[in-house]
Amino acid sequence: MYRTKHRAIYLLTDILIIALIIFLCISIVPAISGSKRYSGFFTWVTTSAIIVSVLLVLYKAQAVINARFKENAFFKNDTALLSDFEEKLKFCYSYDEFYQIIGEILEMQGDCSVLFIDREKNFVLYNSPDRLTCSKNTMATLELNFSSSWRDGYYFIGPNYGIVTDYKKARGFFLVSKGKHFYVFCRYTKAFDLDIYKELYDEYCNFQKRTSTISNLSEIASLSQEWQQLANTQRSFLPPVMPKIDHLEIAAYFRPLINVSGDYYSVLPISKTKTLLMLGDVSGKGLAAALVMGLVMNTVKILEDKDDLPGMIRAVDKAIKGMHLQDKYTVLFLGIVDTNKMTIRYVNASMSDPIIITKSPTGYRVKPLTSNCSVVGIIDIGDIEVSEQRLFRGDVILMASDGVSEVMDDQGVELGNTQLYQDTITKSAAKHPAQFIDDVVNLIMTYNGNKKLHDDVTMMVTKVVE
Repeated sequence: MYRTKHRAIYLLTDILIIALIIFLCISIVPAISGSKRYSGFFTWVTTSAIIVSVLLVLYKAQAVINARFKENAFFKNDTALLSDFEEKLKFCYSYDEFYQIIGEILEMQGDCSVLFIDREKNFVLYNSPDRLTCSKNTMATLELNFSSSWRDGYYFIGPNYGIVTDYKKARGFFLVSKGKHFYVFCRYTKAFDLDIYKELYDEYCNFQKRTSTISNLSEIASLSQEWQQLANTQRSFLPPVMPKIDHLEIAAYFRPLINVSGDYYSVLPISKTKTLLMLGDVSGKGLAAALVMGLVMNTVKILEDKDDLPGMIRAVDKAIKGMHLQDKYTVLFLGIVDTNKMTIRYVNASMSDPIIITKSPTGYRVKPLTSNCSVVGIIDIGDIEVSEQRLFRGDVILMASDGVSEVMDDQGVELGNTQLYQDTITKSAAKHPAQFIDDVVNLIMTYNGNKKLHDDVTMMVTKVVE
């Protein structure tokens, strides 16, 4: 057997090494040290070099002999069948490939019968088309003897499908890994070298890990594709480019925390001088928030009377409640900019950040567009107030989700509460809206320490121009 020969080779090598070291010490060292021409250091170095050289030669010879014995044991006799199967198994990445090598090697070449069972589900994944593995009696006996809780490892099967400790009496073997039992019935099981079973079992475990990993990756890839499709669909609700509107410059920024988001914004021209601005944030994250976002966008888009801000709020409220999602609602800002009257009429349904940045004799100052309505979609809404603010040329209207103001630094201070934020938006008010947004985004990333953000970031900036 390979294991016996393997041990014999190592034992013989060790004996030779000890014998040679003794011989060198007895014959060479006295000869060199007896000469007056050589120092003690030279004697020590020379002896060590000779011993190391001999050791290297012996270990190389040991490796060559061992490899030849292994080749003869595993690849040039009956064990070659399982060795070939193990080698092919290394390159199996699916059950179909596994079943193929079972048929080609174990069944066709080895005349073996095979059963592959998912014992946890009690489901036969593969069985050879013969009387033994198709027998209900065989199935029942194996199920009775080897339950789903059977410990991982490799075992030998006797004539009555029970465990035998002496593999020379075995009529087959089976491998167990992660609840999957792989039975191989073979009349000449004892002819295989005993060491091949451990190697085969290890490769079988590796195969199970590979297929599990690939399956998980395929599932993740499939889910990722579906989420990406959903994200693409959601983005299609948002304006791909800002419309060109007389006396207004508009830019927007949208950065979802994950593929899909509950944030949304829109710009809808009502007339030549009136434009509806909308920005909102649905509670929560993920699919449900994305669905509500799409519903809100579509509800506002199809309403005919976009001058009726209270009517739009009530329509959105009714649509969300009609989904019966219980915990879903939206905060929302709706504003109509009239460049003829130079006003903005708005309903702020609990959005915290809408502001007007206006120029004054002492520089730019901030005017809040304060909340005048409750959240939409979860509680009863009473009378809806419409507020109005005067606009001037050069005014900047900033609408942002709380993902902007609630970004924190390392000390837990929110950006919206800092003078740094106020200084940035007032200094950037003279710029084009797209440049204004770039300044705020850079501030967010710097303030957050370039760490991962914890919320969606959405902004829309509108500037009144000549």
